[in-house]
Amino acid sequence: MTRIVRKRFSFLLLFMVMTVLSQFGQFCQFSLAAEKTAVPKSTEKQELKILLDWFVNPDHAPLFIAKEKGFFAKRGLDVEIIAPADPKDPPKLVAAGKADLAITYQPQHLMQVDNGLPLIRIATLISLPLNTVMVLADSGIENMSQLKGKTIGYSVGGFETMQLETMLNYNGLTKEDVKLVNVNFSLTPALLTGRVDAVIGAYANFELNQLALEGKEGRAFNVEENGMPPYDELIIVAQKDKVQNPSSAKVLRRFVDALEEGTRYLVKHPEESWQLFIKSNPDELGTELNKMAWRDTLPFFALRPATIDKKEYLRLAEFFKEKGLIKRVPEMQNYAVELP
Repeated sequence: MTRIVRKRFSFLLLFMVMTVLSQFGQFCQFSLAAEKTAVPKSTEKQELKILLDWFVNPDHAPLFIAKEKGFFAKRGLDVEIIAPADPKDPPKLVAAGKADLAITYQPQHLMQVDNGLPLIRIATLISLPLNTVMVLADSGIENMSQLKGKTIGYSVGGFETMQLETMLNYNGLTKEDVKLVNVNFSLTPALLTGRVDAVIGAYANFELNQLALEGKEGRAFNVEENGMPPYDELIIVAQKDKVQNPSSAKVLRRFVDALEEGTRYLVKHPEESWQLFIKSNPDELGTELNKMAWRDTLPFFALRPATIDKKEYLRLAEFFKEKGLIKRVPEMQNYAVELP
């Protein structure tokens, strides 16, 4: 090797070594910077508490699938799902800052906001009404106009009785044409014992299946097919200040994205999802009624929970104002939004 070649080779070798050392130094600087800004895994999860509207049931399935499949966790969320002691409390507790989220009903949400609760809808869980007027199939009542002179059971006054009156009017009857009896949520027993001829408040995915398990067939009249504007049965609400704060709104958006992933997984893998749903308490959750309800609830889940139909929300609000259930139609951004 000539002297000139040796010099060139030494220079090239030195250049390569310096380049490697320089890149290694940059890597070390990057690693140190990352160590300074990274949050330890044990503390990086954002805790969220969501209160259900009622005891755990298949209506809540997307939440449990998102949790069991790790869709919340991979977005840095630690979500606690809590069944309430009193189903009337969740929206009030969220408004008071005692929980982050609550499941409620679009119609009730409208009235709660009208009464001053600072709550905003951020997602939809069940996108169609589940509520029906239900009769026994062998009752001879094939349409609602045949309810004239009959006894109808209900559980909650106000919105529920307004729904019934609207449905009766749509079918040529008035509230005076029927007798109302408060059955205090014992809808199926009231029908089976003959105490009433029909009930308002029966869910299409539950009470019909309860009757089937008792060996009886039911017939349901859907509210949206009998004069009621369509609405979201179950929605998720958060405190207004948290929705309007850019930082907390980003956390809520991660929650909604995880919920959507859970819903889509559930719809595509219903049998696996059923096993995940009942895993924590198979004796209580794995009942025949829940399994039947699971099957019948699948078509009602909102596949895009963040999306909001503003025209539909406005129609319901105007309808409620016309019926005297709310004093004014609220501005959309004050009670229902699609998070950015």
